[in-house]
Amino acid sequence: MSMTSSVQASNLLPVPSGQPVELSNVLLDTNPGELWVRFRFIAPNIGATVGRITYDVAVIDMEHLCQTLAVPYVAQHDLDPARVVISFSDRPLEFGTSEPDATQFFEAYRLEQSQCIWEGL
Repeated sequence: MSMTSSVQASNLLPVPSGQPVELSNVLLDTNPGELWVRFRFIAPNIGATVGRITYDVAVIDMEHLCQTLAVPYVAQHDLDPARVVISFSDRPLEFGTSEPDATQFFEAYRLEQSQCIWEGL
């Protein structure tokens, strides 16, 4: 079972790199057998080619968003997730689908005492 909460994000979120990042949606996913809260972002400048925001830079932004957006969201909605997943995509994609030309970065965290602890996928 999974539920999607669509969020109309008209403002870009501040991240350490300064890249444009916009929240696409929040997905409450119990398909892995436990609750995972997935925060899906559009980050149009990510990629591996010269001039793009690479994974090494984006991972700092993902950790920042986990701490500043995911932690308060989980507390506000009284959730107890096994994992929080922060994902960046360079374009809107339907959850669970892949597009060969799309760039996507993912990181998973567990929450302990209101801190995001990197889990690695």
